[in-house]
Amino acid sequence: MGSTGNPNGPDFEKHPLIPVIAQDHATGDVLMLAYMNAEAYQETLSTGRVVYFSRSRSKLWRKGEESGNVQLLKALYFDCDSDTLLVKVEQIGGAACHEGYRSCFFRQIQPETGAVTVIGERVFDPKVVYHK
Repeated sequence: MGSTGNPNGPDFEKHPLIPVIAQDHATGDVLMLAYMNAEAYQETLSTGRVVYFSRSRSKLWRKGEESGNVQLLKALYFDCDSDTLLVKVEQIGGAACHEGYRSCFFRQIQPETGAVTVIGERVFDPKVVYHK
C-alpha cells in the first residue's frame, strides 16, 4: 500500500486548516497544538517565525504578537497523510501558553481517579501581558 500523502508537504487543498504540534527543539517538550492555513504556512517559511491561523478569531495569528513570546522555527515536519505538521521551535520568553505556562499542556489527569493536577509553573501573569 503506497503513501496517500503529498510527498512535497502539507496538502492545503484537501485540508484548508492543518493541525500543528509545536515542540521545543532543545528539550522535546510539547508546547501546544494550533492550526495553519496555506497563508500561515507560507509566512512561517518566509519569515522563520511561526504563524498560525486562529480559528476563534478567523485570522492569522503571529505567535507572540501581543505577548512577545514568539516561536522561531528550527525544523518543520509533515506526517504521512500530509495533514498534520510538527514544528520544532525556539520558544522566546519561556511561555507558549496564553495562560502564562511554558506549555499549554500544564494540567495532568490521573487515569485511576480522574483527578486533575496542575504540573506547570506560570511564567507570566496573563492579566498583565494581555491587559484584560
